[in-house]
Amino acid sequence: MTDPYKVLGISQNATEDEVKQAYRKLAKQYHPDNYLNNPLADLAAEKMKEINTAYDTITRQRANGDNSAGNDGFHGNTTGGNESYTRIRQLIFNNRIGEAEVLLQRVPTGEQNAEWHFLMGHVLYKKGWLQDARNEMETACRLDPYNAEYRTALDRMSMGSNQSPYGRTTRAGGCSGCDMCCGLLCADGCCECMGGDLIGCC
Repeated sequence: MTDPYKVLGISQNATEDEVKQAYRKLAKQYHPDNYLNNPLADLAAEKMKEINTAYDTITRQRANGDNSAGNDGFHGNTTGGNESYTRIRQLIFNNRIGEAEVLLQRVPTGEQNAEWHFLMGHVLYKKGWLQDARNEMETACRLDPYNAEYRTALDRMSMGSNQSPYGRTTRAGGCSGCDMCCGLLCADGCCECMGGDLIGCC
């Protein structure tokens, strides 16, 4: 497996900000828009995929405590520089949505950055307000367009407002055996997105 730190051109002791800056620099350099009608488009796309994978791997490892340099996963240190966001991530991860929402609502409007909108998107999604959740994720991505975590969450919502971030169509009605299976798959995907592992939790 390729060393994700080498892919981003940084050391394993890089700080959270250094990891983020390295990712953004490379993402900007290899963005597909820079290679429209260019014979190197396919190579650039592969490089972009490698960069995204490296960044996601580093943030996931740090979220799981695999790197002492810092955390940058769902329930690790946040990109917003606000320590309360770390607490909010933990509450969401533990499905304590009401408490997370209260803390988010206490953040002054002028301080509601990309991280705030990302976390509010998760809260709204868990409450079943799918369109509002999508709007918050779009705002997060607009404010921080090179953040892989935000982009991944939005991509999973992009199939429509009646789709979960993990590809399951929501509908009213009872719960069948198929629904239960889909729910477990959704929960597993949710855990992975938030830096955990459902299988490892059980």
